[in-house]
Amino acid sequence: MLIELHRDHDHRCLMFAADTRDDNAVQSNQFLIVDGDTGAIIDPGGNLAYNDLYVGMQQQFAPHRLSAIIASHADPDIIASLDRWMTATSAQVYISEIWERFIPHFCKPGKTAGRVIGIPDAGMHIAVGASQLVALPAHFMHSEGNFQFWDPASGILFSGDLAVSVGVDPRVTITELGPHIAHMAGFHRRYMVSGKVLKFWARMVRPLPIRMIVPQHGAPLAGAAVREFIDWASDLDCGIDLLAQADYRIPA
Repeated sequence: MLIELHRDHDHRCLMFAADTRDDNAVQSNQFLIVDGDTGAIIDPGGNLAYNDLYVGMQQQFAPHRLSAIIASHADPDIIASLDRWMTATSAQVYISEIWERFIPHFCKPGKTAGRVIGIPDAGMHIAVGASQLVALPAHFMHSEGNFQFWDPASGILFSGDLAVSVGVDPRVTITELGPHIAHMAGFHRRYMVSGKVLKFWARMVRPLPIRMIVPQHGAPLAGAAVREFIDWASDLDCGIDLLAQADYRIPA
């Protein structure tokens, strides 16, 4: 399922929403950024998503022109298809430097040699054609080494596992957060590590002119829902905030 998020001159942002309901797997989104004749793919997904993504991409952009395969973190639904992308393209792989030596486990021996660029904890700029993506620190949301990717050319924040919603149609953009919170709250309380981290994140992103927040699962946020989500997340108790000694007991 192809969804165009942005088109302006030579810059496009496309979302491929993989439907894995028949596979009893989590729904996931993959993203293609095209600038001129160069492209980057963000969170290419696992093997369940690969075939549809590759075929869909061919209709929009030649995969051999990808310059970057970018991963927000190292979960299987993010990058388990890496072995196939290493064969199909000559792109470099960008991932947190703490996962740099783990992702070869997704590939046959030697396939990632010389092709992995570790993103430092502070983040970095990643060139895509004449534009740049900015890797923003998102550590412990929910992974130890985690990044989001800000695209200034489109105003889109690709937010990984933050702003995820469950059981919604990814084709429907959310512009009012209130009714949508029921699809987000349980996930965020379980998968985000702490409210402290979310407060740091909110302070970081508030100055950005964000037009859309697009997560790796579920529906994009736009309009008023963007600021409403930042405010909601910055005041959320989650993860270790909710734990007590009763959660750490030897099973009866």
